[in-house]
Amino acid sequence: MQATLKGKTIFITGASRGIGKAIGLRAARDGANIVIAAKTADPNPKLPGTIYSAKEEIEAAGGRALACIVDVRFEEQIQDAVKQAVSAFGGIDILVNNASAISLTGTAETPLKRFDLMHGINTRGTFACSQACLPYLAKSTNAHILNISPPLNMEARWFAPHVAYTMAKFGMSMCVLGMAEELRSQRIAVNALWPKTVIATAAVQNLLGGDASIRGSRKPDIMSDAAYAILTRASSEFTGNFCIDEVVMREAGLEDLSAYAMTPGMPDSELFPDYFL
Repeated sequence: MQATLKGKTIFITGASRGIGKAIGLRAARDGANIVIAAKTADPNPKLPGTIYSAKEEIEAAGGRALACIVDVRFEEQIQDAVKQAVSAFGGIDILVNNASAISLTGTAETPLKRFDLMHGINTRGTFACSQACLPYLAKSTNAHILNISPPLNMEARWFAPHVAYTMAKFGMSMCVLGMAEELRSQRIAVNALWPKTVIATAAVQNLLGGDASIRGSRKPDIMSDAAYAILTRASSEFTGNFCIDEVVMREAGLEDLSAYAMTPGMPDSELFPDYFL
């Protein structure tokens, strides 16, 4: 019998757009319950999508959805969203820590306010959401935590240009390393997923090169399909892994990844590689 996410409740941070929303949409096609935990409640011309528009899309795709205003820097907002999720759907089976802040700036150019924002959302937010969901994940028959974070590549070249961001992003990955072993006996899987190439998101459009970067990117669908492949595996058998989207899809039997390219026909070799690989 093929694994499915039907009836599973998935708590996704930063799910109003981009990779988080794509993961929610893929799970919704199975009939999953999606908790959209994100900050954007009002439309922003520079950042398309709100928790409410994401809710509409997820429900149209076949899932049930709950829109929660959550800034993961604030514990009470996380706790409130978790309570709403449990009240609406009866529990939580999967947590996807996707919310993230980025600033590719050097030491002198990174205001401490921005440093605190990245660490508060990336590292602390991931830890806080994991902690809040744990009592409910422990009751699930196939519990997963999936962090959208990179392999722990401790080369100076990944720290020197933007040490504050790298520290904050690697903090998410350190949660994977530690929690996977800590929670192994409870059969709660903890894994990371990171893209081989740049993914076409609002952050790329606005902060990381604009239209040129988008042309050399892949669609968020490759991350959502890879996440689906991970989240449908037995949590007792697959934990503590730092997965790369392209590798996951090839292992799942998909050799031709051309459909994911934003520019039709662009060879894989010409796509822009992501950081930390």
